[in-house]
Amino acid sequence: MFSLSELAPINQHQSRSKLLKPWWEVFMDYLVVLMLMTSVLACTEQLSRDRVVCIPLDPFVTANTSDHGSSPSGDVAPTTPSSKHIPQHSSPHLHSAPRGRRTHLVYQQYVYISQVCYHEALPLCSRFFPYIALLQSLVLVASGSFWLHFPHTSARIEHFLAILAKCCESPWTSQALSRAAQQENIQEREAERRPPQSPAFPPSPPVARARRPSADSGTDSPLLKRSDSVSSAIPPSPCPSTLSCDSTMSSVSIGSRVHSPGSKPSVVVDNPRQVISLDKSDGEQARALFERVRKFRSHCESSAVIYKVYLAQTIFKLLMVSLILSYTIPLLGSLSFTHTCHPEEHALVGYATFECIHVLSSLLRKLLVAYLTLLGLYGLLNVYTLSWILHSSLRQYSFLSLKELCSLRDVPDLRNDLAFLLHMLDQYDPLLAQRLSVFLSPVSESRLLEESLERRWGEEKLRAMTSVDAEGCSRLQLVALPHLPPALFTLSQLQVLKLELIKDARFAAQVANMTSLRELHLYHCRAAVEPSALGVLQERLEVFHLTFTQASEIPSWVLSLRSLHELHLSGRLCSEGGVGRSWALGSLRQLRHLRVLVIRGTLQRIPGEVSEVAGSLVRLEIYNEGTRLLVLTGLKRLGDLTELLLQDCQLERLPSALLALTKLRTLDLQHNNLRTLEELLSLAHLRHLSCLRLAYNRVLVLPASVGVLRGLELLDLSNNQLQSLPPALFTLRRLRRLLLAGNLIEDLPAEIKALQLLTEIDLSGNRLENLPPVLFSGCLELRILNVAHNSLSSLPRGIAALSELCRLDLRSNSLEELPAELGCCTRLHRVGLLVEDWLFLSLPPHVRDFLGRSRPTSDAYSEGHSRPESDSFPYFSPTQWSFSSALESQI
Repeated sequence: MFSLSELAPINQHQSRSKLLKPWWEVFMDYLVVLMLMTSVLACTEQLSRDRVVCIPLDPFVTANTSDHGSSPSGDVAPTTPSSKHIPQHSSPHLHSAPRGRRTHLVYQQYVYISQVCYHEALPLCSRFFPYIALLQSLVLVASGSFWLHFPHTSARIEHFLAILAKCCESPWTSQALSRAAQQENIQEREAERRPPQSPAFPPSPPVARARRPSADSGTDSPLLKRSDSVSSAIPPSPCPSTLSCDSTMSSVSIGSRVHSPGSKPSVVVDNPRQVISLDKSDGEQARALFERVRKFRSHCESSAVIYKVYLAQTIFKLLMVSLILSYTIPLLGSLSFTHTCHPEEHALVGYATFECIHVLSSLLRKLLVAYLTLLGLYGLLNVYTLSWILHSSLRQYSFLSLKELCSLRDVPDLRNDLAFLLHMLDQYDPLLAQRLSVFLSPVSESRLLEESLERRWGEEKLRAMTSVDAEGCSRLQLVALPHLPPALFTLSQLQVLKLELIKDARFAAQVANMTSLRELHLYHCRAAVEPSALGVLQERLEVFHLTFTQASEIPSWVLSLRSLHELHLSGRLCSEGGVGRSWALGSLRQLRHLRVLVIRGTLQRIPGEVSEVAGSLVRLEIYNEGTRLLVLTGLKRLGDLTELLLQDCQLERLPSALLALTKLRTLDLQHNNLRTLEELLSLAHLRHLSCLRLAYNRVLVLPASVGVLRGLELLDLSNNQLQSLPPALFTLRRLRRLLLAGNLIEDLPAEIKALQLLTEIDLSGNRLENLPPVLFSGCLELRILNVAHNSLSSLPRGIAALSELCRLDLRSNSLEELPAELGCCTRLHRVGLLVEDWLFLSLPPHVRDFLGRSRPTSDAYSEGHSRPESDSFPYFSPTQWSFSSALESQI
């Protein structure tokens, strides 16, 4: 037995399937039911009392005296009034002579002859018509709903009906339609306020509007009631509502105007100011429904299997009707009341011919006529269906009536299966397609996301997320949001705004309220700026960071920020067309105050557009991601450049274009393929050069020409292949930082004592076995000494002379003990002494206590608060992490 819980989903599915059945499908269902009832009635009658009644014919009776009448009651010995034959064995005791014709047959012989004649004399249509009609009716019943239950179509139809039910039940549907009605009502009022013109026709009388809830929570019927009265309303949901009674949605009444001749249909609202407030769960449900509709649309628009199955089903039913009519109509003449039977059992019964009557012949004829009439109507409906399919573009659907509303003009046209389902749905009720269109509209989705952002990202939450960096600037970073929260434009104290993976970042006119905004980061964001907001950004933005994938993603308004001081570009700026087409950004002519330009891309030449800002540009950084920079002649036009950074550009020699940069102070050529530095002699005229970084190259020998760089204060040759240092290096008396980590140096020359201003030396990752004592007697200003990862066996006791030493790294060496003279380094503390714990315990207790004392907060070296000067062991504060890792950190 089936339980009610098992039967409920079946009933619900059948009720929801009615939404896709047009009127002719419903009419054909009723006709099939009537045909099925007719065939069942014929089968019942035939099984209960179907028989023939037969009497013998006397061959000696003449034709003019014989009477072929038969008793309708089927008596055993029927009589004929004209018969004069008297049987020989008549009873002498009868008071009156018997009437009729006497035969020599008994009751069993009559039964036998009736059975034989039923199969020999009765035609096939009289015997099997009810069963054939029943079978045909069952085939028509199955073919009438085949497109709803076909394996390739039933899943899509079920999914479509489930989505339609959710669309009708969602509170966002009522809110979107209410807003569309408000805008339509506002337009109507504006049209009424305009001065009237002489109309060609008399004005129509005003139409009264009635209020009705847009969603009915307690309805159980899947059919939407359509009101034919003057005041009608949007129908309720086609499925029972699942909204809880304590939902925070406030119902909004949505009305529709009566369609008067010559007027366009529209929807109006009684109270334009009434707004539905969606809670968090309703908003999340609506967002999930938008995604579900989007995926279902992409799946259904790829094929037209439902359309093809329905067309094939209609053709099959039409062929079935034609076939049934072709062989059934000729059989009407075979349904006769009387039949002549010639059984071959003459020796058994003594008669060769019998006259038989069929009891159900008249009833079967009437049922057959009724059946053929219903079948003819069924065929006409199939002809109409086929003509509707062939003369209508059912594989294309356009919301023409909905596009008349202001807020629903962006509903896209649909194709294939989804279009066909909506055409079928329109035959039931066009208002259902209007509710589904709400979740096809990009504007509706954007509005939902905006309201969700307003609810989740209020001003209080944004202020709580704002942080202050080491420079005292207030920063805010937003990651993976669909839109910019409206509350963002109320943060008047915000100075740095970072936007990462924002789908639709739009700066409205309210950006004028952000009076302190000076720096903007866009990480893979397609930002749009309204004209009123562009003027504000042009006057206030000073630093702009832009990360993109292709140059086509760069907003056109970026190059119009005339107050910009720093521009950081990270993305693919190189095209595939060769060296001559390696810049796809555009002109920098309007950036008259640009001082810093940072490019992370795959350039093949120095862009000629950089010369447009040559008068103001003082710093140029290019990170080329391993792509070889072939043409550097564009550097010659940047005569005012003071800092140049060319990293990962696959340079093999020092560029000759550096000769034109007479004001250059910093030259950074790290992460290249430099093998020789013979061109250092050509840099002698760069008198302002104070910082030279050549780390992460393949330099084998440092030439003696390095001595011509008299103004150098920082020299970075880390991670090269140097084995020795030339004496000319130690003639650079202004040198303060010497970074030689990651080389093959085995000993340190004694000439190093000439570098008396040296404050930092990094010799980590080399092959040193000892340190010269003159290092500690000559370089008294030394503050950072890094000799980690070497082969030192002892540390000279002259280290006590380094009173300014605050950082000493001795890890991974061959030391057995530490000298007690470390206690004389007054600025050295335990945190600045980087050694193994067991080696630190080799110091005397009083030295350990001295080194382990707490440092004053005003110390120059403070871990976690200030960045150490050594570049070999870089330290990043929390505000210095890469912006590109923000999304990963949140995940």
